[in-house]
Amino acid sequence: MGKRNSMVQSIHVTNILFGSILEIGDTIKINGFSQALAVQRREELFFGKEGSFTTYSIFSEPTWMPTLPEIPTITKYQALPNIRVKDIRIKGLSASAVTQIGNTKNVYMDSKVHHIRQIPEGIMNKEEGE
Repeated sequence: MGKRNSMVQSIHVTNILFGSILEIGDTIKINGFSQALAVQRREELFFGKEGSFTTYSIFSEPTWMPTLPEIPTITKYQALPNIRVKDIRIKGLSASAVTQIGNTKNVYMDSKVHHIRQIPEGIMNKEEGE
């Protein structure tokens, strides 16, 4: 991996959440990982020890990765080896997102989210009839 200088004049990030990465400069390997269980209910009601990832098969399934072809060796000459960035504004990075200014050899990101809606049937039918 060729060496480059990453120069950033200004960067403003409001939120970085859940396994996300902001990287300025060269990196050999980036691994991001996030799991989320989102439960939507009609009212704010919490039962205590709910929300175990082991209850849902999505969190134990292996992540599917495509088989990549063999990448040929490439020799690069960089007449201007600097990366210059004037201004970056990011509202948010979430669930295994990456923002990279520079070279990266290997990136692996994984995000698994399971959404559950727990709204009583009578309420749903009443709202649909209105």
